[in-house]
Amino acid sequence: MAWPKGKPNPAHQVLDEDTFIEEFYKMGAAAMSRKHQIDVRGIHHRRRGIEKRRGIVLTPPSRGGHVQQLDKHPASIQLGIQDGIILVGSDAHYWPGIVSTAHRAFVEFCKEYKPKVVVMNGDVMDFPSISRFEASSWLDWENRPSVADEIENAAAMLEEIKKASKGARHIFPLGNHDARLETRIASKAPELAKMKGVHLKDHFPDWEPCYAALVNNDTVIKHRMKGGIHATRNNTLNAGRTMVTGHLHSMKVTALSDYNGTRWGVDCGTMADPYGPQFSNYVELNPLDWRSGFCLLTIKKGKLLWPELVWVSGPGTIQFRGKEWSV
Repeated sequence: MAWPKGKPNPAHQVLDEDTFIEEFYKMGAAAMSRKHQIDVRGIHHRRRGIEKRRGIVLTPPSRGGHVQQLDKHPASIQLGIQDGIILVGSDAHYWPGIVSTAHRAFVEFCKEYKPKVVVMNGDVMDFPSISRFEASSWLDWENRPSVADEIENAAAMLEEIKKASKGARHIFPLGNHDARLETRIASKAPELAKMKGVHLKDHFPDWEPCYAALVNNDTVIKHRMKGGIHATRNNTLNAGRTMVTGHLHSMKVTALSDYNGTRWGVDCGTMADPYGPQFSNYVELNPLDWRSGFCLLTIKKGKLLWPELVWVSGPGTIQFRGKEWSV
């Protein structure tokens, strides 16, 4: 039933719009009605007005068991952002002695755009020495970096990013390559369980570990979901939310529109050089439909704008918003 025309709605008088959005995400209409002694019809009437005005969908925390479990899962991180920028870099596969163009650009973007959140979306390290792939006889396989060298180098790279983005939250969703460390220890030396240092998060104390970062109940940032050339579309189609992933290194934005509005499937690409030594052991110099760069998410009044990509167009060169820069 609609709110009576011409009758003042207490939901407009008690709460400002940003507070209303925050409470609706956390509590839902029924709990807000009880808390503020407002007719639940008034809550829903104002919700519909905000959705139409801001172009967003306000979902209560209890809509669907799976959604509720995801939002409250200990391996997820909640990010409520009304206005601000999130920088998402993925698949850096940091290698000692190599600083990629994408990494240098990412540091500069942290300084220039002052993001509220910085996400290194998995596969920060490569860990070839504990990989399931056999060493190539054509390469100096015995010179692959040690686990200790990779962790030390990655820690230095992430520290550079952290210093360039002071005041931001720093999030680290686990990637499948990152997981190699604990998988190896758990399978080969389970007696080391609970020792400090056996968990990857022990080596990156300034970064919040998770499997997924959830933004405003409508966007999920995690390392991987579906595979294949249509992964970005299938990710958002199956998730029902905007999905920002890495893993496939393809770097693309796919829009999907339906009765719920428009959402996006985003692949952030790789922050490494696609033909770098990290990948030589298994891609065998085949042509790669990979692109180097990262993603910038802009949120205005709680609404995610069209996701933007920063593309490494050549050695030391990036493209963004129709311009090309050297870094």
